[in-house]
Amino acid sequence: MRLTINTSIPLGLIVNELLTNSLKHAFPDGRSGEIGIEFQPVNNKFLLTVSDDGVGFPEDLDFQKTETLGLQLVNMLIKQLDGTIELDRSHGTEFKINFKEQEYAERV
Repeated sequence: MRLTINTSIPLGLIVNELLTNSLKHAFPDGRSGEIGIEFQPVNNKFLLTVSDDGVGFPEDLDFQKTETLGLQLVNMLIKQLDGTIELDRSHGTEFKINFKEQEYAERV
């Protein structure tokens, strides 16, 4: 599966930020656990899932209206991809991001 650079760069930044958040926050005090990254096509779009089985995303924190630069960046990049993001806190933390391929824009 090939993606345009207009899709792959924002996608890489999103994965990097969510993975970094899992590494920093999901496993405090030396706790061990697993981090998962899945990427698959679904109905002419794509689904990216980044999850961990750590302590879970704080209930009192709205990830779409946060002051942290990293999650602000994730939300801006998802908008750039015309995508949506969902958070599941039921087993650790799981972000599901649906988006479509971005067209390659050539310079005129």
